[in-house]
Amino acid sequence: MLKMLRLLIVFLLFSQSCKANKEYFVFTSFHEPANQGLRFIYSKDGIHWDSIPGIWLKPEIGREKVLRDPSITRTNDGTYHLVWTTSWKGDLGFGYANSKDLIHWSKQQMILVMKNEPTTVNVWAPDIFYDDERGEFVVVWASCVPFRFKKGVEEENNNQRLYYITTKDFKTISKTKLLFDPGFSSIDATIVKRAKDDYVMVFKDNTRPNRNLRVAFAKTPTGPYSQMSSTFTQSYVEGPTVEKIGTNYLIYFDEYQKFKYGAVQTKDFIHYNNISKEISIPQGHKHGTIFKVPASYVENLKKTYELSLNQKTDSNSNVLSVIK
Repeated sequence: MLKMLRLLIVFLLFSQSCKANKEYFVFTSFHEPANQGLRFIYSKDGIHWDSIPGIWLKPEIGREKVLRDPSITRTNDGTYHLVWTTSWKGDLGFGYANSKDLIHWSKQQMILVMKNEPTTVNVWAPDIFYDDERGEFVVVWASCVPFRFKKGVEEENNNQRLYYITTKDFKTISKTKLLFDPGFSSIDATIVKRAKDDYVMVFKDNTRPNRNLRVAFAKTPTGPYSQMSSTFTQSYVEGPTVEKIGTNYLIYFDEYQKFKYGAVQTKDFIHYNNISKEISIPQGHKHGTIFKVPASYVENLKKTYELSLNQKTDSNSNVLSVIK
């Protein structure tokens, strides 16, 4: 009897531990016209996604005050760091805020990464990557500085290149540097670490008529990137993000002309299998990034939204004032 009781206790402790360690995939999102704010969808398996209702950060900065291309990474202290596009044109930086629970957010900041390039047309799709080797963030984005590069096939005000900064705290920011110049307009980059000294960058070839995805490789997240691939998607896709499931990498992308999402699966970023028919994404979801959170965070988001429906909007509450 005592032996059975001990086994039961061990089983219960194991079950509680598994439950506590359970994680979900979360995908940052926005809906057009991108003036409402940050949304989330989530998945238990990384394939089938459901909406988390609510708007969790309303954009307050930038010329156009939009929140597009939201990108999040988590640091070891449990802080989630968010960057986003604040305007289509006219801003010289991107938005930044952080949170411990994805519900309560810090004051929004404009990170003026192109302030020394006043002719800059845009700062698009900042993607945040945490470099655990150096203990710093790398943020990569696309900007057009007219007449800076060979024109190619694009209009001068759409001749984009990929830039980056590094920072440990978003207070002291490195000098802005060129990350990648493939010789043509390129945007929407995201960085993946496969192993030490082994990084992959997925990005959009923004030239007409291509507008599809490619990859390049480097030994550090800040490059230099080389071995640029040919395209591995059809045309008219953008906003790639990558998740790893087992030994496979899934690259999600926004098929913006078809108003839906697509995905490919790869083990080596050389050979790809299109799995677009296997995934399910809620209607209206626009591109962001995928990261993992404890399952309890998703449940807290849902409960907070449900609570907001049963209470009158409190103008002094950051949470209730932005959830709809």
